[in-house]
Amino acid sequence: MIVDTHLHLIDKTALRYPWLAGVPALDHDFSQEEYAAQARRAGIEAALFMEVDVDAADIEAELAYVKGLAKAPGSLLRGAIVACRPEEPGFAAWLEKVQANPFAKGFRRVLHVVPDDVSERPLFRENIRRIAGTGLTFDLCVLPGQMRQAFALVDSAPDVQFVLDHCGVPDIKGNAEHPWKEQIAEMAKRPNVAGKISGVVAYADPATWTVETLQPYVGHTIGSFGWDRVVWGSDWPVCTLGGGLLDWVAATHALLAGASDEERTKLLSGNAKRLWRL
Repeated sequence: MIVDTHLHLIDKTALRYPWLAGVPALDHDFSQEEYAAQARRAGIEAALFMEVDVDAADIEAELAYVKGLAKAPGSLLRGAIVACRPEEPGFAAWLEKVQANPFAKGFRRVLHVVPDDVSERPLFRENIRRIAGTGLTFDLCVLPGQMRQAFALVDSAPDVQFVLDHCGVPDIKGNAEHPWKEQIAEMAKRPNVAGKISGVVAYADPATWTVETLQPYVGHTIGSFGWDRVVWGSDWPVCTLGGGLLDWVAATHALLAGASDEERTKLLSGNAKRLWRL
């Protein structure tokens, strides 16, 4: 069975998503029911909602909305990674609210939609360090060209548990293994970072990718972090840009064909259950 650590849900009647206007293929609702129908077929037993970069004014509403969805009979939702703005003074108060909400499991601030220096600002780093000791994680969503800043942020907060999204967002379509490959190996040297094997089909050519296309990227990420520091995520519905949920799950099983039962269990569910206390 699988724990999906990276599920997006979109409801344009409830929340505002300014960035969706630039991605027509995703600019509509993606519901819990639509996801669950596919997820159950794929053997997914639980999921963590991942914030969807809503309008800043809707950040608190997004958490309340998803917590409400989780109350539906048979919901797969077990928690949420919530949005935040560590570059702003209000982060400390938001941290207190999130820490008091057991449904919240961590934070994410998408860093490739802001200037590269945002994560280098003193207030940003001070606020990230506040997460230490709370049991909450921080997802790193960065492009390969921002890895220098990501290294510095992780090093500035050694007591915070970070999770690197999407194998570091490699350019699979462009066959760009370098310097991505070296960057992943360098990031994995930091014991407070886990690697998320999530939705990389979105970065491959949707018409031509195969398991062999993905293997260098997924294999290198797992090999760098090791089986005790990797988790799996669908990145639904973004993964639909490269095929879809069932394609990605099937590819994952093929990529893990040479792994032991213990190794597969760690990646697909065990590490996530431990990391987020599911």
